[in-house]
Amino acid sequence: MSTSSTPTPKVAPEHRSQLRVGRLTKAHGLKGALKIELYTDEPEKRFVPGATFTLQVPEESPWHGKPLTLAELRWYNGTPVGFFVDVDDRSQAETLARAILWIDVDTELSPDEPDAWYDHQLVGLTVVRDGKPVGTVSRVDHFPAQDLLVVATDSGEVMVPFVAAIVPAVDIVAKTVTVTPPGGLFEALNDDEEAPVHAD
Repeated sequence: MSTSSTPTPKVAPEHRSQLRVGRLTKAHGLKGALKIELYTDEPEKRFVPGATFTLQVPEESPWHGKPLTLAELRWYNGTPVGFFVDVDDRSQAETLARAILWIDVDTELSPDEPDAWYDHQLVGLTVVRDGKPVGTVSRVDHFPAQDLLVVATDSGEVMVPFVAAIVPAVDIVAKTVTVTPPGGLFEALNDDEEAPVHAD
């Protein structure tokens, strides 16, 4: 099973049994609504009234450790806007800006969405570049902007941005991840070449 190179790949951490589906970008209006950046191709399935999300926020956030329940999803000029339970005004909404939304999923199943995988499906896969193995996926690191594949190589770990331009294909059946990284990502510079030469 190969993936399309068009969408940005998404990953769901196995240990959390969750899938990342969106990010709250900023408050919208005065009634507590927030604009949503979608990380799912099925918002009509993931963002239904009553859907409860786990929030990825800093520890100092008042929302840390608290769930967030969707009351309604509306569209304004093609942009999804969420209204949430107990978020009643703009000041409350602003405290949620930049929060990442996760939903509970069954890790025994593959994600319904194309180009989406759980961590346990990726860890251990052979990373292939130009038809040759260059390492093995040791873990996946999750950040708000993107995910990173941490690849174990003979010379150490390499952090590979998990975006379609650099990781065009994941083949779970063949147990391979194909990468097309920019020059230098997997090549360590020679220390002798880096060191300036000084004349005596």
